Amino acid sequence: MRIKQIIVALAVALGAVSASAQCGIENKAFKSGEFLYYDLFFNWKFIWVKVGTASMSTVMSRYDGHPAYRASLITRSNQKLDKFFTLRDTLLSYCSTDLSPLYFRKGAREGHRYYVDEIWYSYPGNTCLLKQHRIEDDGRHVRKESRYKDCIYDMMSIFLRARNFDASHYKVGQNIPMPVSDAKRLSNSWLKYRGKETFKMDGSGDKYRCLVFSFIEREDGKNNELLRFYVTDDDNHIPVRLDMFLSFGSAKAFLRGYKGVKNPITSKLN
Repeated sequence: MRIKQIIVALAVALGAVSASAQCGIENKAFKSGEFLYYDLFFNWKFIWVKVGTASMSTVMSRYDGHPAYRASLITRSNQKLDKFFTLRDTLLSYCSTDLSPLYFRKGAREGHRYYVDEIWYSYPGNTCLLKQHRIEDDGRHVRKESRYKDCIYDMMSIFLRARNFDASHYKVGQNIPMPVSDAKRLSNSWLKYRGKETFKMDGSGDKYRCLVFSFIEREDGKNNELLRFYVTDDDNHIPVRLDMFLSFGSAKAFLRGYKGVKNPITSKLN
């Protein structure tokens, strides 16, 4: 399984105007100036070892002259993991104020491989047009265009959108379609709602009332759970824990800190 599939788990100017009517959603979950910090762990011979960090920021900016959210996610492995697998990912996304995707970029050093993905969004004639560009590890530039009748998202914009879902009417086991694309292909993927759980954070002992979801992708005729994540059961929907299922083992991410959140964290139980 490719690392890009779990960073999620743990996403032009004219499009900014027309996008709001087709792919927008009201943002109630976050505001400009939110920062989230995570510690990454890997199961090594039955012991959970810290192998890196991740941080995500969301600020108000401008894209092609229009107000837009600029969200970035940075993951960095430490020396322990670098001995086996180097992870240096930087994801950048611009979304309109109603969270319609405008631009996505991912620069990734994963193992010995480095590549860049880019997507530019526009919305002509009530369709979703993706202009895609990939720089392969060997330096080749691959470009393509894809047009869809439905809204399509990337790994960052779908995260911002999902945080604004109203789960109060979800039933346990319910599937929510999640059309996510990179510069090469559109994945057949969805979220499965698993209900509510109380999660106790190691170290601090903080307890959170959480909504639990799985991110599932269908590939080669099989459904694969790539990521299970726990988000606060309040208006922020902050991910506090992510379980990542890799072909070479299991990894987890735990919330280490946050600042600039939009709403009171009423899901914290102590």
